[in-house]
Amino acid sequence: MSTREALVAVVVAFAVGLLVAGSLPQSGGVAGGEAHAARGAEGPKLRWRVSSAFGTHLPGLGDNVVEVARRLAVASDGRIEWTVDDPDEVVPAFAIVEAVSRGKIAAGYTWLGYEEGRLPASVLFGAVPFGMSPWEYTAWWQSGGGRELAREIYRPLGVEPILCGLIGPETAGWFREAIERPEDLRGLKIRFAGLGGQALQALGASVTMLPGGELFQALEKGAIDATEFSLPEVDVRLGFDRVAKFNYFPGWHQPFTAFHLVVNRPTWEALAPATRELVELACGDGVQRNFAKAEAAQGAVLAGFERNGVTTRTLSPALLGAIEGAVARILDEAAATDPLFARILAHQRAFHADYDRWQRLAYPSRSSAVPDPASPTASRAAEPGDGD
Repeated sequence: MSTREALVAVVVAFAVGLLVAGSLPQSGGVAGGEAHAARGAEGPKLRWRVSSAFGTHLPGLGDNVVEVARRLAVASDGRIEWTVDDPDEVVPAFAIVEAVSRGKIAAGYTWLGYEEGRLPASVLFGAVPFGMSPWEYTAWWQSGGGRELAREIYRPLGVEPILCGLIGPETAGWFREAIERPEDLRGLKIRFAGLGGQALQALGASVTMLPGGELFQALEKGAIDATEFSLPEVDVRLGFDRVAKFNYFPGWHQPFTAFHLVVNRPTWEALAPATRELVELACGDGVQRNFAKAEAAQGAVLAGFERNGVTTRTLSPALLGAIEGAVARILDEAAATDPLFARILAHQRAFHADYDRWQRLAYPSRSSAVPDPASPTASRAAEPGDGD
């Protein structure tokens, strides 16, 4: 081959190489957690380690984000893949938002109220004592300005907050001894989270915060006298019914419990719009599925309490009234000293005032004079042959 022919061959080969390279997906690097790889060749485009604040074995708490991850993988044809980590595997349960904010992890699944020490107003996004119902909270978040308010607050911290799970009221707690009066709270060693814990402390209880995985041992050894944590289904899974035989209702401290996917903001903004939309859709599905599954499961759990020697009780009017008064004072004091807390609280109260007009008219309470059609007595009443 002559020198001229060799030069032509090199130029042709170079040109072909450019054409081939231009026809392939750009591999690049991992930008903001999204690796741009060819589908089916080098694996998913999005691989995240998602740290959960709750054990993935816990129904209603930790299993929801696992299902969100599974559905995302299917819906994206394997292009989105999350590895969900249990608490403390990568990040402690109470430090997820901070780790996401600093870019230590791409994303986490948590209860925002765990950030109360760093951001007192965060508890209002997680649960408010004597506050909204679960469906009212979703209405506020989705269409009442709640999501926009959360973004305004969290985005400057480097965090994108996405509502991703929801459950209804928790139990009011598991107690080793019965409580009847406000005085019974004095000196009581109890694990309690958020604003509810502050209210009990104001009434004389000794309040501490412990992760869920430490509560059974603390109860068993007497380090605490009582605890709240979650739904009956979850609490039984953790064994509370084996060491504390008095379970109280209603769940005044958390009539709703909201869970959020928190994503590092630069990571989120680097994602393709279609990927962000898929994550939002998966979390929206996670909210409705999480709530529905949790509501369906609790009745059967409660039915088994008596067989296990658990006494289920309702807090006395005197005790519940004292707690409600303490909560009102706690909320007012926090609002007086923290403008951000005051703003979020006022926003929620304004929404509730409007929503309550609809709720009172559209959702009547069941009258005790009207039998429940599912109850045995109602079935008996419907049988022919009864007296006039």
